[in-house]
Amino acid sequence: MFSEVDFEDIRPYNEHEINPALLRIIADPLFDKILGFLFPNEDHKLIRQKLATTETAEDFQLHFMHPLVNSILRQTSDGLTFDGFDRLSGETPYLFIANHRDIVLDSAILQVLLFDHRYSTSEITFGSNLMINQFVIDLGKVNRMFKVERGGNKVELIHNSQKLSAYLRYTIKHKKTSLWIAQRPGRTKNGYDKTEAGLLKMFNMSGDKDFKGSFGELNIVPMVISYEYEPCCSLKIQELIKTMENGSYQKRPNEDLMSIVRGITQAKGRIHMSVGKPVTEYLGAIDDNDTLNNKLTKLAELIDSEVYAHYKLWPGNYIAFDMINESTGYSTHYSVEEKEKFLRYMENELREIKGDRKAVEKLFLDLYANPLINANRFRKS
Repeated sequence: MFSEVDFEDIRPYNEHEINPALLRIIADPLFDKILGFLFPNEDHKLIRQKLATTETAEDFQLHFMHPLVNSILRQTSDGLTFDGFDRLSGETPYLFIANHRDIVLDSAILQVLLFDHRYSTSEITFGSNLMINQFVIDLGKVNRMFKVERGGNKVELIHNSQKLSAYLRYTIKHKKTSLWIAQRPGRTKNGYDKTEAGLLKMFNMSGDKDFKGSFGELNIVPMVISYEYEPCCSLKIQELIKTMENGSYQKRPNEDLMSIVRGITQAKGRIHMSVGKPVTEYLGAIDDNDTLNNKLTKLAELIDSEVYAHYKLWPGNYIAFDMINESTGYSTHYSVEEKEKFLRYMENELREIKGDRKAVEKLFLDLYANPLINANRFRKS
């Protein structure tokens, strides 16, 4: 059994820790670079003064993170759309289980939209592999991020999973606070958004009710984000190529930080976020008499179905599918100009990737075609 004291090393900062962390943040030279890129026309002295007197995570999000994310969207996207937020209740804490395409922006955009719809923001998973220095740790923890341990031996993995499961349930039931967690470890790199049954098994570790009762009290809601241009596309293709060549992929030093920066700064095209139906609405489709593993697999499939029911498909998804199949079956979903633009984008993303050209192009096209393939499969099932 875990209690509140057991979560000291993974929780976000408490209120009395916020201001000291913000003072460390604004004293770091890296903060100047962030201000220069994201707030080029703002008075940086005033921003620093405001942060120096900020005492709560809510005020930090309101006065810094909310305008910061909106600044990123103005500079690097062609607009943000959304739907489904009317499915939520301001009285209910949710466990948002989300597809994962960008390290930072997936959850950051959710916080903006929750705030804009007058809901409380959520806590956010923070992989221990990303906690590379005090600046990043401080920035994450003042932004309501909690640590998820990565790696370890078998005994450590089981313990960490039990502890994380207990923290999620404690946060929902006792803190009455929502949480964001990805449907799988790491970002999707092949366009195939799939909920891992192992993640759901971790959720269930802390349950003291039957299957439906344990999952029902977590108030799980699928969350779907769709980018017109895949964040860190070329880096994802490069990783897939190296994995195919070597059987595995070893990250370079600071590669995660590089992915964070590129994901924030590169062009994203249009972005759409959608809130799916709460899991409680389809738990009834699971057979009480089935085995636990089969129940977890069925629940993962139901969540995946909800993800693809709400995934926003862009012209590039249809173009990639037609190119792979050497067809024009989806030509009504894009124009000649949009196809030419997509081809230029593909050429630009792949120009520095070494390897067999056909194999590289196939991985790129799969990344964009798979959301359409899965949408068709799940929407018909």
